[in-house]
Amino acid sequence: MINVTRREGFTLRIERTLQEESQHSLDLYLYVPGDLELTKHVLSEEDFYHSAIHVRRTYFSTKNELPLVYSRLAGRGQIPSHQYRLNLSLYAYQYASALENSIRAIRHGVDGQENVTLSQAEQEIALIQSILRRLRRNAPEEENLLKYFNNIDNYLSWFTEQQLLSLVAHMPRGNDYGAIKARLLAVCNEEKRYRRASGYNSERAESSPTRMSNKMRLLRRLTEYPVTLNDKPKELGAGEQRMVKALATGLVMIVVTVALMQARHLMNDFTVWFILTLAFVYALREVFKDELRNTLWRWLRRGRPKWVRIYRDPDSQQIVGRQREWFDYRKPWRLSREIQAARRGSISHRQEVVLQYKSRSRMKPTRFLSGYKQTRETIELDLRLLTRLMSKTTHRVYAIKEGQVTREKVERRYQLNLIACSAQEGQPMEIQRWKIIISRSGIVDIEEVPVQTVE
Repeated sequence: MINVTRREGFTLRIERTLQEESQHSLDLYLYVPGDLELTKHVLSEEDFYHSAIHVRRTYFSTKNELPLVYSRLAGRGQIPSHQYRLNLSLYAYQYASALENSIRAIRHGVDGQENVTLSQAEQEIALIQSILRRLRRNAPEEENLLKYFNNIDNYLSWFTEQQLLSLVAHMPRGNDYGAIKARLLAVCNEEKRYRRASGYNSERAESSPTRMSNKMRLLRRLTEYPVTLNDKPKELGAGEQRMVKALATGLVMIVVTVALMQARHLMNDFTVWFILTLAFVYALREVFKDELRNTLWRWLRRGRPKWVRIYRDPDSQQIVGRQREWFDYRKPWRLSREIQAARRGSISHRQEVVLQYKSRSRMKPTRFLSGYKQTRETIELDLRLLTRLMSKTTHRVYAIKEGQVTREKVERRYQLNLIACSAQEGQPMEIQRWKIIISRSGIVDIEEVPVQTVE
């Protein structure tokens, strides 16, 4: 199952949890409307890949691994300093991920008109307070480790407050949720008082939401760094490209040499016509050399991966997996029947441009960090490059309100379609589709659409 959420600005976050199976595959198809006139000459595959696609993997577990990590934190005297920092980050990351998923599930229930009872809210609050209490009970005494602990504790306190406030903001207005909102706000105020009593943030930082957000963003990176697999992307085919260039140059020079010998034989001497023929042959060489090289390169690399990522454990630096990646422009009618059925083609469907990102990975769970057998893959897709092609014009919409005709400016919006096809070893292929409404101001809405199956 793949989750697609909207992030700040024009960014889509695509997440999936990878099980113990060693092989995984993912295909993402982004349908761009023909109105944008997107082509590979306007935006090349390499530019889009390096600018708009950001992939990372972190250790993850759907089970509660906190007792294992907590036991390591409690045994501070038996583990080295770097191991303590790793365990502390694992504890914080596992808590932050679980809290984010839990709040998202509750918010989805609220938006779907499912009632959230006070007992459910109390249960969630009790679990939150229990986890934070266990963390703060084992603060280290060493100064260098205490500073690291304070940063993690500061972020978790702020993150907890933000998640609970977002839940309150999405709750309907009414007396039914009054008691729940009061209880959630009490926990938020308690966490705010705790941070002030601990002296984690200055008064200027607390009074500025921008400064606090940027500071917590850095602390989030500090929390995730020890659990994020190090990856080093590498472009494939560098040696082959040199060979193709040399081969194309050699073939063209053979033709040029034969042509010059024939011209010299026919004209018998250096004349004006021979000089003109010589210039014409060299001009043809410059034209056909690049064309021949590009043709040979496309033929050789057709269907083959363009990049490879090597994943390493952040602590042991052992290689834990590899991932091959493709990115190409595709014609809608050349895709598989399953993908075309998921798109449910229409008239505009044939005018769309399809961007396909494909990855094939092989992981080695036996080399994972102790206690973890799963990873979470996060792909951040930045659509800001497409906004350059969007129209700046606005439209006027007229309506009748209280007997008067009113007019309102409406910004033009575009609909993108994202189709994900994922599979894991030993499991059937799963296809999902989302509608993405976007304008020059940002992503407006994301809606998952049921997919039709092909019989």
